[in-house]
Amino acid sequence: MKWLTWTLQILLALAFASAGIAKLMTPKAELDKTMRWATGFSAGQVRAIGAAEVAGATGLVAPVATSVLPVLTPVAAVALAALMGGAAMTHLQRGEPPYLPIGLGALAVVVAWLRRPRQR
Repeated sequence: MKWLTWTLQILLALAFASAGIAKLMTPKAELDKTMRWATGFSAGQVRAIGAAEVAGATGLVAPVATSVLPVLTPVAAVALAALMGGAAMTHLQRGEPPYLPIGLGALAVVVAWLRRPRQR
């Protein structure tokens, strides 16, 4: 189960980091062409979403990997799931299918569950 948890964490972290970096580094006009939802948000809001995704990606891996406050990994996973809930709502409001954010959010919930603090 440990290898499955790590694999899921790393894949999610890569997905969120790459999406977040794209939002941080790509000009807003270009994002509007490839990410149609971005037209409803300001450049600052899109950058904030990207920063949240990069921070969440870091939080999925770094705390457990370094054994420094590993409780932050499930917290990051829950925060990313909430972010994906908002993304799904945005897609639904725009008449777009929300499959990707729902799937990523569900996987983040699985990571939160697998990495939850356990009572001894």
